[in-house]
Amino acid sequence: MGTTAAHRRRPGSIVVLSPSAVALALLFLSTTLRLAAAVQPYGGGGPCALAVAPLGYPCEEHQVTTADGYILSLQRIPSGGRGGHGGGAGAGASSSRAGQPVLLQHGVLVQDGMSWLLASPEESLPFILADRGFDVWIANNRGTRWSRRHVSLDPSSRLYWNWSWDDLVVNDLPAMVDFVVKQTGQKPHYVGHSMGTLVALAAFSEGRVVSQLKSAALLTPVAYLAHITTPIGILLAKAFVGEVLSDFLGMAEFDPLAPPVTNLIRAFCRRPGMSCYDLVGSITGKNYCLNSSAVDVFLKYEPQPTSTKTMVHFAQTVRDGVLTKYDYVLPERNIASYGQAEPPVYRMSGIPPSFPLFLSYGGRDSLADPADVRLLLQDLRGHDQDKLTVQYLDKFAHLDFIIGVCAKDYVYKDMIDFLNRFN
Repeated sequence: MGTTAAHRRRPGSIVVLSPSAVALALLFLSTTLRLAAAVQPYGGGGPCALAVAPLGYPCEEHQVTTADGYILSLQRIPSGGRGGHGGGAGAGASSSRAGQPVLLQHGVLVQDGMSWLLASPEESLPFILADRGFDVWIANNRGTRWSRRHVSLDPSSRLYWNWSWDDLVVNDLPAMVDFVVKQTGQKPHYVGHSMGTLVALAAFSEGRVVSQLKSAALLTPVAYLAHITTPIGILLAKAFVGEVLSDFLGMAEFDPLAPPVTNLIRAFCRRPGMSCYDLVGSITGKNYCLNSSAVDVFLKYEPQPTSTKTMVHFAQTVRDGVLTKYDYVLPERNIASYGQAEPPVYRMSGIPPSFPLFLSYGGRDSLADPADVRLLLQDLRGHDQDKLTVQYLDKFAHLDFIIGVCAKDYVYKDMIDFLNRFN
């Protein structure tokens, strides 16, 4: 990734918004999640019991501990369901019959591993892959519902939430990839969505996990965020909402369902003319093939917290126009962390040119804006041509790629063809 002046915005160009604008930004983020809070059918089991085994697919719950002590949840679907091509039948199928492993990585804030499992088996990527003979592993990042444990820290403590997505690059992703390799004896493919692509690209740019993977398929790839058009993201970035919440409200965990946020929501939802319901499109862009039932299921399962530090890091990425490690702002703190006054840049040009990449992005995406994806592709212009596949879908937005009813035809078919090339 280049570090020219054109890629970095001037600090003087940052707009600090009023408290009412900050509250409005929080309104967009949290209203959708607030509406879902009363209808989350989590039950007592994990994703296997909730969403996989009832459909006749074998499923295993696994745990992996990161180098910094976070205990992460992984679900494994080692073969297809009844009638599938994977050869498995029911929850007791042997994982020794599994095929080529593939690791699925979700996005941030309103997603965990369950986001891959919310559509029907004919439309959900994990089931489609399992029915085609893949050994499917589903990751859950630290802090999400199934990965809220640590060897010594409690999620109620500030120390538990003292991380940004840099720590996912350094700790979570390598731990999960290493675990899958050791369990299967094979190099997996990687499939990421949204922040799952950001973490992967940052890791690849530093040479992490590349030697342990066969390929990577990145849906809605995020490296730059300078051109996002979602009002929520723009307001959050310009208003320094993350810094405000962290420094003044003492919120180490960014939970849109927490009282400091929901109190603001109640006030704004009572204002005349304020809509608090139809917000998915405002966040993600106008999705092409989402039906209302898919959105309802998504909202029932997917409100997820993250660290406030991660939200600050995203805001920095939007404002600065370049992908760097977390900026502690004070030069002495950056020097203590990185040995230099400014945070190091993740250089996309550092991704090995021979590493197979599949990139799929949409013309209506408000988060992974096409202009930002084109900046990434410019950084990858030296990539081996036979190892880089790019798919552009003009009518697709952010959620079409994971819960769109037509993703199986427009995205997954070509993606699986790509994966099979490098099995």
